[in-house]
Amino acid sequence: MRARQFDLIAFDWDGTLFDSTALIARCIQAAVADVGGTVPSPSQASYVIGMGLMQALAHAAPDVAPDRFPLLGERYRHHYLAQQHDLALFDGVVPLLADLKERQHRLVVATGKSRHGLDLALRAVALQGMFDGSRTADETAAKPNPLMLHELMREFGVEPERTLMIGDTTHDLAMARNAGCASVGVSYGAHDPADFAALGPLQVLHSVRELHHWLSTHA
Repeated sequence: MRARQFDLIAFDWDGTLFDSTALIARCIQAAVADVGGTVPSPSQASYVIGMGLMQALAHAAPDVAPDRFPLLGERYRHHYLAQQHDLALFDGVVPLLADLKERQHRLVVATGKSRHGLDLALRAVALQGMFDGSRTADETAAKPNPLMLHELMREFGVEPERTLMIGDTTHDLAMARNAGCASVGVSYGAHDPADFAALGPLQVLHSVRELHHWLSTHA
């Protein structure tokens, strides 16, 4: 078995492992409409995916008064929870993770979701025992702040040069750069992969199958 290049592999959740970006964007649009703000376009709503929830909603709805942000968040959660059971992992995620575990990589999640939201999602897809650790935006700091990666690296005693971040947004790749880690982008999520190059990912992959093959060869 080839020696590992990375001991710790951190995954974003929405749009990287979980096929949820279209629903999140629609729920952001619906929440903004509910509180009377200017509804963002699909691309504007997709751009904020990966940020912490309130940061994302404030960015997507700049004309909504701050005192209405709690209602905005409440309406987003209402729309998302009503439809979340229709979501699933991308095809190929489970065997990808199982292979990485067999190679004894430490697997973690670094996500803009809340702790409650991530725990619900992990239970829904029966992956509670797959990951060695996780950090969420409400526990640490929202992307691209590197705090969640710094905490995970400290938890497992892994240096930045032995850590790889995988994500579908510029927020993920910028967080990795800010933490001094390598990154890989995936093009099938929330952001246009044309925007990834400036953030220096090792590779941009276009499916979970491609990601699996690349990690088997290079990680």
